[in-house]
Amino acid sequence: MGFFNKLKNAASKAIKEDLLKSMGIDDADDGGMTRDEFEANKPDELRKDIRMISGCADRQTSADVSNVSSFQLPDPAGRAGGACTSTLLKVLYADERVPEEDLSFTQVLEQMRRHLKEGGYSQIPQLTSMNPIDVEAKFDLVPETATGVRRAVMIGINYVGDEPGELSGCWNDVLNMKKYIMDVHGFEEDNIVVLMDDGDNTEPTRENIIEAYRTVVAHSEEGDAIFLHYSGHGTKLRDDDSDEADGYDEALVPRDFQENGMIRDDDLYEILVKDLADGVHLVSLMDCCHSGTIMDLPYMFKGDGEMGEMILDPDMNLDAFIEQITGKLIEFLQSRFS
Repeated sequence: MGFFNKLKNAASKAIKEDLLKSMGIDDADDGGMTRDEFEANKPDELRKDIRMISGCADRQTSADVSNVSSFQLPDPAGRAGGACTSTLLKVLYADERVPEEDLSFTQVLEQMRRHLKEGGYSQIPQLTSMNPIDVEAKFDLVPETATGVRRAVMIGINYVGDEPGELSGCWNDVLNMKKYIMDVHGFEEDNIVVLMDDGDNTEPTRENIIEAYRTVVAHSEEGDAIFLHYSGHGTKLRDDDSDEADGYDEALVPRDFQENGMIRDDDLYEILVKDLADGVHLVSLMDCCHSGTIMDLPYMFKGDGEMGEMILDPDMNLDAFIEQITGKLIEFLQSRFS
């Protein structure tokens, strides 16, 4: 963490301690934050309709990175990329047919987990969200309330020629998922942006990925729906702003990562969340390592057969999250403890 970020975080902590002290509350007796408290007092900026499905938890697979310049892609050990995408489609679009009966979020994630386990994969699919979701409700990639334009950005990176690290399934993931969203959810070709390192589509460089994300957010308005799909490598970088309890930021690995670096979770939040118009429904499918909380959404649900409802992510520093995203930590604390 940089010197000025350290000062900022130290100042935020001191402000919180002073405020609680003035209210007669010992910071040590704070006792953590309940879901009801968070929902009752969180700023409006944290009420946007954003969800993410990921292939695994942050701690699963790949390698930690502390020095980006020396980073090398992990060896996929002969496996094709995109286990999350293929299993999701197996649940939702097997043989290019939708299930006869509606499935809940719980059923979709737990069926994904079963297929992954049968294929020899250890990862546990995960759903995260800005707002709590009833996981027993019908699974919707695009809800009925999203009656406007449906747009998508779909990224598949096979890292052709990289040794180690070349993948073999990410282009297929994009093409298969593209067919699904067009056939089942009514997305139109003209509103789908595809980035792949196949020599035919736009190259998935850091700059091009960020530009595609910025553009889809800028063009969307209330009632519209956005679907984001990323299939490629993911990794972890040393956290530089203390908003991660484990000390790491999750990151996407663009095709030109060696020259221009990664796309951190903090970058994704700035690009995709902060400028998203109210009333836009955004769903992201992140099929990469260390993707569990890559969009820094506060609620989580794991398809492990043990969780019964969404919970606040116990590993997220909610105070730092609120201050970083909204700058309204003081207002939040005053509302929470008043």
